[in-house]
Amino acid sequence: MTAPDIAIRPLRREDHAAWMPLWRGYQEFYKVDIAPEVTAVTFDRLLDPAEPMAGALAWQGERAVGMVHHIRHRSCWTVGDYCYLQDLFTAADIRGAGIGRKLIEYVYDIAKQQGCSRVYWLTHESNEVAMKLYDRIADKSGFIQYRRIL
Repeated sequence: MTAPDIAIRPLRREDHAAWMPLWRGYQEFYKVDIAPEVTAVTFDRLLDPAEPMAGALAWQGERAVGMVHHIRHRSCWTVGDYCYLQDLFTAADIRGAGIGRKLIEYVYDIAKQQGCSRVYWLTHESNEVAMKLYDRIADKSGFIQYRRIL
């Protein structure tokens, strides 16, 4: 199944009601519950041109069916910034239609326009379906993430 009638648009303030179910769906998928105050700050940051982060929605007609968030940041390894694709989600009933790929390619284009040297992202090791796509459109870095919550 493909979705040729999908339009990707940068996130706008009036998209909040369309974005919220996708944001909640993303949290449910990863079994997390992000506090409402963090969600509010996140949405504001995604829209603030002074912030290094932004987002976009995939639209099928009047329905938002996917979302992506990306964050630009400096690197010690390149002159050009890196672009971290932080969140990617498509509505469950339309997965497999190429929306995830379109959203990633949208971020690739934005990163190129901004002079970034790299786009990268993380996924959970259990997200096997998504990894089949990622293996076709990107290279595995070989790095393993470590973290400490503060």
